[in-house]
Amino acid sequence: MTRITGRSRITAVGVLAAVALLGAACGGGDSDEASTDSDGSDGAAAGTPVAGGDLVYGLEAETSGGWCLPEAQLAISGIQVARTIYDTLTAPNEDDEYVPFLAESVEPNEDFTQWTIKLRDGITFHDGTPLTAEVVKNNLDAYRGQYEGRAPLLFVFVFEDIESVDVVDDLTLTVTTSVPWPALPASLYGNGRIGIVGQAQLDDPDTCDTNLIGTGPFMLEEWVVNDRLTATKNPDYWQTDDAGNQLPYLDRIEYRPFVEESARLNSLESGALQAMHTNDASSIDQIRAQAESGALGNVNTGMFEETSYVMLNASKPPFDNPTARKAVAAALDRDEMRSVLYLDVMEMASGPFAPGNLGYLEDTGYPQYDPEAAAELVAAYEQETGSPLEFTITSANSGTTVQIVSFIQEALDQVGVEVNVQPIEQAQLINTALGDDWQAIYWRNHPGGDPDTQYNWWYGGSPVNFGKFSDPEIDALLDQGRSESDPAVRKTIYEDLNKRFAEQVWNVWTNWSAWTIGTGDDVSGILGPQLPDGTSPFQGLGGGHPVSGIWITQ
Repeated sequence: MTRITGRSRITAVGVLAAVALLGAACGGGDSDEASTDSDGSDGAAAGTPVAGGDLVYGLEAETSGGWCLPEAQLAISGIQVARTIYDTLTAPNEDDEYVPFLAESVEPNEDFTQWTIKLRDGITFHDGTPLTAEVVKNNLDAYRGQYEGRAPLLFVFVFEDIESVDVVDDLTLTVTTSVPWPALPASLYGNGRIGIVGQAQLDDPDTCDTNLIGTGPFMLEEWVVNDRLTATKNPDYWQTDDAGNQLPYLDRIEYRPFVEESARLNSLESGALQAMHTNDASSIDQIRAQAESGALGNVNTGMFEETSYVMLNASKPPFDNPTARKAVAAALDRDEMRSVLYLDVMEMASGPFAPGNLGYLEDTGYPQYDPEAAAELVAAYEQETGSPLEFTITSANSGTTVQIVSFIQEALDQVGVEVNVQPIEQAQLINTALGDDWQAIYWRNHPGGDPDTQYNWWYGGSPVNFGKFSDPEIDALLDQGRSESDPAVRKTIYEDLNKRFAEQVWNVWTNWSAWTIGTGDDVSGILGPQLPDGTSPFQGLGGGHPVSGIWITQ
C-alpha cells in the first residue's frame, strides 16, 4: 500500500478538482510547438535569480466577487490572484504527483479512508497568527459547508465524501472519508484553488471577500475593483529556493484586468505590463513571434491544458435527444476551425482530457466532420420530434469568443440548424450554467490534473454537473476511479470514460485551451521554484501559476 510522506511523492494519484471553470474564450497553445523560451528558461531571462523589482501582470478578467475562498467562484484570473496570497496543503509536481506543500506530510491509512495531515512548524499568516491544525480544520469544514458563518456553493459537493476533519494536536489533523479516496491529496490542492485562509478572514462576517489573509508569498496592499490589485512581498514567507534564498524574489506584484485581448497584448508590448496570460490564438501567435526575436518572453508548456467546448443542456430540448447532439458534432469542420479561428496554434480536443492527463486518448471515437450525415441527423430529429432543430448558444461577450460562436452558428446553418447567439458578461456565465434557462454555452473547464477532480462535474444529479446529463455508465466509472489506487486500472477507467463521452456526445469539443504567459524580455521563473520536496513544479497553466519564483533581471 502506498504511503505518502513529506519526503516521498504523493503517488496515490488522485485529485479532485478545482472549480476553475467558466465559459469563455478560445484557447491557445500548440502541443507541437509547446515552448518556453529559446534558452529553455520559463521566461525571457536566464541566469541566477535576483531579488527585487515590481511586476505588473495583465489578467483576462476582474474577480468582482472577491476571495472569500470557500464561497468564491473563481476562474483563472481569480485563481492566479489566490495563488499570490494563499498557499495550499499540497501541490502537483511536473509528473502530476501531489506532494506536501503547506503540509509537511499527508499519509493515508491502509484503505485510503483516513488521511493524517501534519503541518510545517513555524508558518504564520499575514496578520502574524500561526498556522495550526485548528485553522486548517476550520478551513476544510468551511469548504465542505460544516463551518458556521460560511456558506459555500460549490465545494459542498466537491468534498461531500469527507465525513469528518479532526484535530490531533497543534500541527496534526485527520480527514476521514466515506469511501476509499486515493486522490484526496489532489482535491486538497483543487487546481490551486483550495487555499488556506487566515482565521480572522474566515470569521469576518462583512469583508471576508476583501480582507485577504493568507500564508502566501505576497500580502494584499490594495484592491481597486476593475482597476488593480496590488500585493507586497511577505517578508516572513516560509519557502526558500533550492539555493536557500528567501522567496519570493519580487518586491511587489500588481494585477490589472483587461477583458479585451488586444488591449492586454498592446500593454505588454508597450512595457506597461511585464507579464500577462492569454488563451487567445492571435495573441499567442504574436507573442511567439516576438519571443523568437527576443522582444518578449513566452511560456507555453502544451501540457495539462483546459478544454474548450460547447456545453449542451441535456435536461431539455433539443439536447435531451442524442440525435440533436450528434448532428451538431458532425456539422462542425474542426480542421477549418483550427485553421481559421485558432490560426493553427492550438490543437482540437478529442475529449475532456488533454495530453498529459490520465485518460487522454488521441482517438476517442468522437464524431468526425460529415455535413451530409449532419443534415440527415437534423432531418431525423425533426421527424422524431416534429420540431425544427434550433437552439440558443450563450457565450462570454469578448470579441474573440463571439467570433468563435458565430463560426459555429454559420456552420450549423449550412446543415439546416438555426442558432441564436446570446453574449453575456463572463462573470454571469457560471450563474447562468447553475440555472436551467439555457440550451448551450460556449465553455471552458477541466484544467489538467487527476481526472477524479472532475467527479462532481459529470456525476448524474450533481448540482455542478452543469450539462445536467445523467449517464449510469459514466457514474459507475467515476465511482470506480475515485476509489481505485492502481494506476494502470485507473488509466483504463478514465480512457473508457473518455470514449463514453464521445459515444454519447454530451459535449461538443472544440479545442484544448493552452494558456500562454507572455512576459517582458527581462522576466523569468514563471513556472515557479522547486517544490519543497525537491521535485520540479507542475507544467500546467490552466489554473494559473506560482509567483514566488518570478524574478526580473536587474
